[in-house]
Amino acid sequence: MEHYRIAEHGFELVAGLVGEPERRELLDAVGDGNVAGRRNMLAVPAVAALAKSKKLLDLVQRYTGGEPRPVRAIWFNKSPGANWLVAWHQDLAIPVRERVETPGFGAWSVKEGVPHVQPPVEVLERMLTVRIHLDNADEWNGALRVIPESHRLGRLDADQIASLREGRSETLCAAAAGDALLMRPLLLHASGRSTNDRSRRVLHLEYAGEELPGVLEWRKPD
Repeated sequence: MEHYRIAEHGFELVAGLVGEPERRELLDAVGDGNVAGRRNMLAVPAVAALAKSKKLLDLVQRYTGGEPRPVRAIWFNKSPGANWLVAWHQDLAIPVRERVETPGFGAWSVKEGVPHVQPPVEVLERMLTVRIHLDNADEWNGALRVIPESHRLGRLDADQIASLREGRSETLCAAAAGDALLMRPLLLHASGRSTNDRSRRVLHLEYAGEELPGVLEWRKPD
């Protein structure tokens, strides 16, 4: 994993970004349980504090430019009580304050009461996702798998994804607790079911370094 870089491959690993005290604070704030996932996590003070910390914003700014801010946070908890697989896909939707019809933006949806929309590819190309691992992640408990350099190919349809799967090799993004995986939303990624009894908890943070066009606005946390 050490030779992969955002600019060329669309992802890279930052070892030990979150220390043990921060990790425990996040776990205490979110709760362990068997809940598979939770959206709107920027409303949790400990999550918001980490997402807006100088450490993370300075890191993210290298890849987004502008003045980065967290625009979405999701908690994923893959465990024996909540086990699933995720098919190959790109992260195409962004959360906004309200629905405002805007050229180039479409495929509107509502997730847990929050409007989401698919923006032009240019918006997604400048965003960055930071996946903070709260547990060790490997091939046995559903670590993320990616196709390097697929972030350069724009928005892909099902046939294009199937073709890429046949023609390119995948990379397993194994990580230790406290590591952070940085990735572009357009990077093709997937994960399998866990095959053991270890949890795989991940805090998924998405950042943008610019405002949206016109009167369309990023959603702000409650």
